[in-house]
Amino acid sequence: MKLWQKNTDSDAAVERFTVGADREMDLLLARADVLGSLAHTRMLHKIGLMAKDELEGVQRELKAIYRQIEQGGFAIEQGVEDVHSQVEFMLTEHLGDVGKKIHSGRSRNDQVLVDLRLMLRRAIMEIAGDVRTLFTTLQALSERHRDVLMPGYTHLQVAMPSSFGLWFGAYAESLVDDLQMLLAAYRITNRNPLGSAAGYGSSFPLDRQMTTELLGFDSPDYNVVYAQMGRGKTERVVSQAIASIAHTLARLAMDNTMFLNQNFDFISYPANLTTGSSIMPHKKNPDVWEIIRGRCNLLQGLPGQIAMLTVNLPLGYNRDLQLLKEALFPALEQVREALQMADFMLEHISVRENILDDPKYDYMFSVEVVNNLALSGVPFREAYRKVGLDIENGTFTPSKTVNHTHMGSIGNLCNDRIAQLMEAAMAEFHFERAVAAEEELIR
Repeated sequence: MKLWQKNTDSDAAVERFTVGADREMDLLLARADVLGSLAHTRMLHKIGLMAKDELEGVQRELKAIYRQIEQGGFAIEQGVEDVHSQVEFMLTEHLGDVGKKIHSGRSRNDQVLVDLRLMLRRAIMEIAGDVRTLFTTLQALSERHRDVLMPGYTHLQVAMPSSFGLWFGAYAESLVDDLQMLLAAYRITNRNPLGSAAGYGSSFPLDRQMTTELLGFDSPDYNVVYAQMGRGKTERVVSQAIASIAHTLARLAMDNTMFLNQNFDFISYPANLTTGSSIMPHKKNPDVWEIIRGRCNLLQGLPGQIAMLTVNLPLGYNRDLQLLKEALFPALEQVREALQMADFMLEHISVRENILDDPKYDYMFSVEVVNNLALSGVPFREAYRKVGLDIENGTFTPSKTVNHTHMGSIGNLCNDRIAQLMEAAMAEFHFERAVAAEEELIR
């Protein structure tokens, strides 16, 4: 059965092709679908389209379905087109014709829009939590190893002294910028499209401000046509935030893979967190980091995939948009898994001290010697020339004392200020408003 069905059945091949993986994807929207219906039916009662006793019955049954979803017992039955149909049919089964009233004043177009917004809002909350967890781990590692020096590189050539404090701290600060991208996505996501119906509004006197407040949205999508245009745009901006996080994780994964290599030997992990070779008994392969790198590289292509799905669509709803679920929904879980695994691995990392005692790193202190000469009054270009000639002549003697004190350098990591940036960004989400609204709906 389908909400739109009249007297004609769809061809079986057409149905298989057009439905595709939609039922599986829709299970992820079930919780949000019930929340949207809880708010919508309360609004229908307010405007006189649902009697008080009808509302009480519908609310009771919707909350029972919500509990069933939370307990993992909800399923879209064979022959039922989507989650919206399943919820409505379950209500009708228990309440009769009253269950059929819940669709008054809305279309599946705005119903799926509000489901997506609620589902993506919850996903952003969870991703933001994972970002902050990894951030905290990186900052703790930066503080713990703040004085442990390591080589810095440009062009993958040994360049200047760096530190593990700088290395870990750099990725922590990168996550702050990623969180700002996630915040922008949240602000676009956390707006209410409910009441836009098929994209052109309704002749019912809908109270869209009421459903906005009940669902904990920051504001409505005011223009009903734009509300429908938000399908695809919302997914794209969320995917851009995911890609930003994935970019940070992919580079962190590459560094870990490289630094674990025997030719670097800067870090190590317990044997049970690496894998071996079927014929080479000495191998300790960084498979976790390689999988993180590979998955995150693929995730960085997600915005382009979504853009190609939506780039030439005409105004209004088009069935192409259904495919956005298959592109985006798995990515939400994949970026969380990557964040959590990166955090897990870093909780067990060991760093090697005294790396720079190796003579092969002596030349990386050349800049320190040049700067010391300049500080003593030698013009910089003369100091640079003198040290360069000493290196060519094999008479260079490194000074391995590193005295970097300016903001953000080896001796002044500014981790406290970076932590303040993270907390300020987290506070701007105001997740508590959305959580409180949802809890009130299901109470």
